[in-house]
Amino acid sequence: MKTYRIAAIPGDGIGVEVIAAGIEVLQALAARDGSFDFAFDHFDWGSDYYKRTGLMMPEDGREQIKGHDAIFFGAVGAPDVPDHVTLWGLRLAICQPFDQYANVRPTRVLPGITSPLRSVSGPELDWVIVRENSEGEYAGVGGRVHKGFPEEVATDVSMMTRSGVARIIRYAFRLARSRPRKLLTVVTKSNAQRHAMVMWDEIAAEVAAEFPDVTWDKMLVDAMTMRMVIKPQSIDTIVATNLHADILSDLAAALAGSLGIAPTANLNPERAFPSMFEPIHGSAFDIAGQGIANPIGTFWTATMMLDHLGEPAASARLMRAIERVTADASFHTPDLGGKATTRQVTDAVIAAIAGDNA
Repeated sequence: MKTYRIAAIPGDGIGVEVIAAGIEVLQALAARDGSFDFAFDHFDWGSDYYKRTGLMMPEDGREQIKGHDAIFFGAVGAPDVPDHVTLWGLRLAICQPFDQYANVRPTRVLPGITSPLRSVSGPELDWVIVRENSEGEYAGVGGRVHKGFPEEVATDVSMMTRSGVARIIRYAFRLARSRPRKLLTVVTKSNAQRHAMVMWDEIAAEVAAEFPDVTWDKMLVDAMTMRMVIKPQSIDTIVATNLHADILSDLAAALAGSLGIAPTANLNPERAFPSMFEPIHGSAFDIAGQGIANPIGTFWTATMMLDHLGEPAASARLMRAIERVTADASFHTPDLGGKATTRQVTDAVIAAIAGDNA
């Protein structure tokens, strides 16, 4: 029997609750399948670890997890620790050295969930957003001088490389090709950002020649927000820079009903390093510890991890269980307008897995 070693990093806030729920569901799925198992190694890195040690994770943290098959990550961020410390100290400290350059965020309206868009009943909104995850606006290049003085200057330099842009656009074209509509939208801001964004446009045109079977277009990021709201049915696969896709994917999750249901995969497609899987919703300290966090985003994230591990049948079984549970409004958590608890949703998904005979 194949045993997958998973590094579980719950992190902060509701991350602790939803990763625990995700592990329960994955273990139930493995027991139901019978052909594979999981071995979870738990790492208590995050803001509490930072308050004890001055670090978000140990200096040899990446060495401890680089041999795992995947990383199951909860959330990072706490009200009493600066956001740039938590983000750069943990999540980006894993993503960037492990070259997890493809951040993939599927979005669709799950059964039983109502989109805030009046014209959307479900099938009109079925997207995948591909976010460049290694450079761009999160390259970390910049600084501050004359700090605290009236003449203080601060810079953040967005660094784009031809190799980095080409590989993410090529990944997005391949993903678009694998989907029924074979449609890709490249999002930039090349009217105002006349160097790096113009390079994005040029490279997109070059890479598109390799994929004659994929229909593609390009949009300015501000116009794209309008298109997502007004014409959601015109979109399928999207690729954009680190910052632009981060913003667009939160909008996409909200249009699909809740940030609590949205999944993410941080992929190293070449598999030189483990990939990391995390729900989008963040640490949500306003509801942490109350037992009402929506675990659906974590479960959907787990389906992406299963696909990456080469277990598509188990991934499909889990997705069917998720959809069966979301279709029942009695299992909707407060973010979806319901009263269900994390425990109730988790138990319902486990029961749906057990009862799946497909």
